[in-house]
Amino acid sequence: MDQPTCASALGDNRTAYACVSRNSKCYDDSHFTSYPAGYQCGCEDGYSGNPYIPNGCSLLDDKGYNSIAAQKVNCLRSCGNIAVPYPFGLEEGCSARKEFQLKCTNGTSPSLQFDDGHQVTYINVSEGLMGIKYTPQQMFRVDAQKESGMYIGSLVSSSVQWVFANLTCQEALQNSSGYGCVDHHSTCLDVTSADGNVGYRCECMPGFCGNPYIPYGCQDIDECAEVHSCDGICLNVIGSYMCTPCPHKTVYDTRERRCTPINKSNNFLIGVSVAAVVLVVILFCAYLFHQKRSLAAAKKRFFKQHGGLLLLEEMKSKQGLSFTLFTKAELEEATGNFDERNVLGKGGNGTVYKGTLKDSRSVAIKKCKLMSERQEKEFGKEMLILSQINHRNVVKLYCCCLEVEVPMLVYEFIPNGTLHQLIHGRQHHPHGEPRVSFATRLKIGQEAAEELSYLHSSASPPIIHGDVKSANILIDDSYTVKVSDFGASTLAPTDEAQFVTFVQGTYGYLDPEYMQTSKLTSKSDVYSFGVVLLELLTCRKATNLQSSMRRKICQHISSWP
Repeated sequence: MDQPTCASALGDNRTAYACVSRNSKCYDDSHFTSYPAGYQCGCEDGYSGNPYIPNGCSLLDDKGYNSIAAQKVNCLRSCGNIAVPYPFGLEEGCSARKEFQLKCTNGTSPSLQFDDGHQVTYINVSEGLMGIKYTPQQMFRVDAQKESGMYIGSLVSSSVQWVFANLTCQEALQNSSGYGCVDHHSTCLDVTSADGNVGYRCECMPGFCGNPYIPYGCQDIDECAEVHSCDGICLNVIGSYMCTPCPHKTVYDTRERRCTPINKSNNFLIGVSVAAVVLVVILFCAYLFHQKRSLAAAKKRFFKQHGGLLLLEEMKSKQGLSFTLFTKAELEEATGNFDERNVLGKGGNGTVYKGTLKDSRSVAIKKCKLMSERQEKEFGKEMLILSQINHRNVVKLYCCCLEVEVPMLVYEFIPNGTLHQLIHGRQHHPHGEPRVSFATRLKIGQEAAEELSYLHSSASPPIIHGDVKSANILIDDSYTVKVSDFGASTLAPTDEAQFVTFVQGTYGYLDPEYMQTSKLTSKSDVYSFGVVLLELLTCRKATNLQSSMRRKICQHISSWP
């Protein structure tokens, strides 16, 4: 050719490249000189023809292929207990190629071997595998391509791979006379290694099994005879199966793997089981219904018991009231189901929680303790009266909840603590002096006195607080008094029958006369306020005050008309 090498011919002017046929290759020509004198074209291995014309190289006929139709009859197909299926054989003319011809040694224990002495333990034509047994003295070549058609792949445990011919499926199909996958239900599978394609083998299509290298070698699999997912009537079809549900009044028996009639005993057991389930569901629903009715009845009973009906009548008769009634669920939501982390304080009359209403108002919610029967009947009405107190030194009562065993009260929230915390806390000056000046403490005492005077004299009807103490006096940022916790409060009695007949309050603040007679009067509040006033003046806790101081309070109060 006019180019010195194949590389120059391919690089300079590809249109002038002479090897135009598919499956052709280029050779540098240097037979008569040490320098390349040009190049020649030829066909690739397995092809022959004219490489200088388009499609000039054609596939060579597979001269070494011995089809199943051409093999001799009555070929031996076993060696001892090892089957030798086609394309392998034991005799001349019984294998597809001479590379597939094996030999069977004679003796008490026949051995199946290759010509090179490697012993074969099994042959699997459906997966292209065979078992090889070799000794350390034998140098068995793996990933080796035999002379014509056979490939032995790497060891997989004790197995090796083999291919029918060293062609791709596409190349093999071009030579129909040498194509190995002769069964109608077989297909070709390319076999590859790390070096690329090494050949092809045959396998049966899904739904078939057997030998794909012989006509009618791939037989239909009866899926209905095997374990399958059909819980009904199974019908085998070529290459697959069909599943239909069991007929009426029959059921699939997993042990017998067929549809069997439903017997009466099964019907009885099924009926009893269904009836039991239905009965349990009915009883559970009835229990839930009963619980719901019981809860509703209890709420209604508590509401009536705490004077809710009387309260509703009073609320209807007075227009423009801001006082409302809350449900237990609303207050549980406001306090996070009365979470202990929201507790503001605990006292003799109950526990106070911080909560947030739906309108974003911060409130103090008090769960009261037990009350007398008279208090229960008048509770709703008295709370309505307390809610109408409009005094700058009284914490506003917003609403209450009456549908629980012991009512709950909702107050205005004052965030800056109590008088008790202010005067008894550890926030003192370095020299031990109180943090709050004497003048401020007097101002606090004056405002507390004015508030009590308002409750006893100006409120209509008059109100007795019942639990006056420093812990029930809240202080805002400007040291303004806010008297709170009316849980022990009651309306001032108008006759002897209306006096409170049991003692409640806080030790250290209780009026001795009230403790002896169990009659709560306005003087009881005044005594308790006297103790608070002593706390303000001395900065001592009520339990630490000397008895002489308490006697002076009693003497002063007893001199009142």
